[in-house]
Amino acid sequence: MNETENLFVALRQSADGVVVDMLERMVRDAPDHALNRMNALDLAATADVGEERVIAALLHAVGLGILEMTWSVMCPSCAGVLSANKSLKTLDRAQYNCAFCAAGYETTLDNLVEVTFTVSPRVRRIAAHSPDELPPAEYYRQVFWSSAIDLPDDIDMEKLLDEVTLEIVDLPPGERAILSLQAPAGTLIVFDPVTHTAQFLDVGGEEAAERQNLSVIFNKLQVPVDTIALRPGPLRLALENRTEGRVLPAVWVANQALDDLLKQRKPILTAKRLLTNQTFRDIYRTDTLAIGQRLKILSLTFLFSDLKGSTELYERVGDLTAFDLVNEHFRLLQEIIASERGAIVKTIGDAVMATFETPDRAIAAAIRMREAMSDLGAERQHQSLSLKMGIHEGSCLAVILNAQQDYFGQTVNIASRVQGLAASRSIVVTEQVVENAQARTLLETQGLKATPRRVALSGIAGKVSVYEIS
Repeated sequence: MNETENLFVALRQSADGVVVDMLERMVRDAPDHALNRMNALDLAATADVGEERVIAALLHAVGLGILEMTWSVMCPSCAGVLSANKSLKTLDRAQYNCAFCAAGYETTLDNLVEVTFTVSPRVRRIAAHSPDELPPAEYYRQVFWSSAIDLPDDIDMEKLLDEVTLEIVDLPPGERAILSLQAPAGTLIVFDPVTHTAQFLDVGGEEAAERQNLSVIFNKLQVPVDTIALRPGPLRLALENRTEGRVLPAVWVANQALDDLLKQRKPILTAKRLLTNQTFRDIYRTDTLAIGQRLKILSLTFLFSDLKGSTELYERVGDLTAFDLVNEHFRLLQEIIASERGAIVKTIGDAVMATFETPDRAIAAAIRMREAMSDLGAERQHQSLSLKMGIHEGSCLAVILNAQQDYFGQTVNIASRVQGLAASRSIVVTEQVVENAQARTLLETQGLKATPRRVALSGIAGKVSVYEIS
């Protein structure tokens, strides 16, 4: 067997066989662009395989060196990649700006950062491994646009770009190009995806009798995007590359075809979702963020659970039996949490802190965890086995605490205190959780009631509304 075959044999030891078969076929037969910045959710949809199975297999493939992982900051408006990173550790700006859209965005992990996967050059060398050699149309497809843009595999990229651009130039370092254009009325954007330089042109009024002149310089300096007013008609556009690499300036037309192109979107694997994936936490528990780094998440759901009466359990049944029961409880909880697209952040004694992408996933997990403890108690003839659980949703910071990836903020504090209100087999949630539309639908489907009460929480000003789910 060659090295690649050996790597896939190793991957089968830890990943779903159906997904491994798919990846092996892709590496062998897929066109180059299909192996660059692969979208995990799109792969799952295309293959009709569970998303978590695909994500887990891709993560294990990264660990074996079959794939490489990229964390890309993407513009929510145009889906252009503003910064491509091999790790979250290099996301070091409070805000990222998109020159193409003339807009800035606060750095958050919810929808701004996508995670994609590219085949390693040791397994198969593809064109995107040498981006400076890609034709301009393919550079836009494979480097500038994120995997959120829905571009069919068989699309003719050059024909597509012809509909939205007047000119595209491949300009070597230190070179200068002169373009002679007929500027149409409307908005034009002179844009280079390599340096992320843009110049907006507002073309209007009477047609110019004489040729107009404009010069755009491309360098590594980030300057504010401005707009220049021009009249329709002949335009001499001078483009100068003052960088050490090639640039790919294009003159874009802000028309319906461009709007239609940028609206073609598909779901992506966000950084937030990956951080709440159990396989990711198991593999990258201590190597996700830099010490002192803080990345904002606008909405994350926290579940805290605690095993009721565990101290008395040790006293009643002895250390060995109690230890076995507690370990089985942890195993069941991790299995359920992972199946609901959540992840255990840490355990504290007999308590668990877990995160979920959305409140409904946390509630679904809590309901199943409650029943699992009842079943375990009946099976082991320890009817006193029950969980006390609390759930809260809100913003937080992803940080490193005690040498592992953790979360910090008032949302975490409230979730912990809400769990402290829970009685035996009780699930207590905050107003933010029950107001979530998917969570309300879940409770109605399950025939469960959310009974409200007002309580005071330590360290929280004023009383808060909580709901007991029964």
